[in-house]
Amino acid sequence: MKRKDVAFVTGGSSGIGRAVALRLAGQGFTVAVSARRAAELDAVAAEHGGIVSFPGDVADGKRMAEIVTAVEAALGPITLAFLNHGVYFPAERQGFDAEVVWRTFEVNVGGVINCLAPLLAAMEARGGGQIAITASLAGYGGVPGSMAYGASKAALIYMAEVLRMTYEPRGLKIQIVNPGFVETPMTDHANFDMPFLMSAQKAAAIICDGFDKRGFEIAFPRRLALLFKAARLLPYPLLLPLMRRLARRARTDL
Repeated sequence: MKRKDVAFVTGGSSGIGRAVALRLAGQGFTVAVSARRAAELDAVAAEHGGIVSFPGDVADGKRMAEIVTAVEAALGPITLAFLNHGVYFPAERQGFDAEVVWRTFEVNVGGVINCLAPLLAAMEARGGGQIAITASLAGYGGVPGSMAYGASKAALIYMAEVLRMTYEPRGLKIQIVNPGFVETPMTDHANFDMPFLMSAQKAAAIICDGFDKRGFEIAFPRRLALLFKAARLLPYPLLLPLMRRLARRARTDL
């Protein structure tokens, strides 16, 4: 990948998005960052001259189309898009709440769809480009207390798999990023145990290294990813009680 290319990062005001934006800028990319919080986004842009702020809400499809157009007009064709935005509402640990489920899907899934529409059209017309979508290890299977969040991430994994098969023959590279627990504003107020917790900077290093590789999935930390994948091989009579016990232990070990 040639440096001086243009990268587009959503969820770029904090956490993994901020760390990846700074790392890409350090590698020579011109990075367009987008998020709802304009002040925090501008603060990220102020940290490196190669980062430019484009505030917007991913849930607003019209706005995201405008942003993609504006980025390409101002900076040049987007060669790498990292769709990293996401929300988790702790209220879902209390039980089913339709409003929480819909809002989670609106941002986590709908936001990706709103970004993909203009990005895929532009990249396919050029015959090349790279899109990486952040899902989660929670998308591998049911985790008590994360029904809406995990289901939204499972949807993204499925979507990315199909996008990879559909668009790879057309010159596009599609990847899925499945992190474990990372130190971000989303996890700062978590009231449960988070095994293998890592810094956003370390996560960004793994992700950016994965951008330059041919593989479809960037999953980390490796041990936790392997545990989740191995658990999926179990039949449901074993899997569901196991996940329930692990979730209960995570709450009582605090």
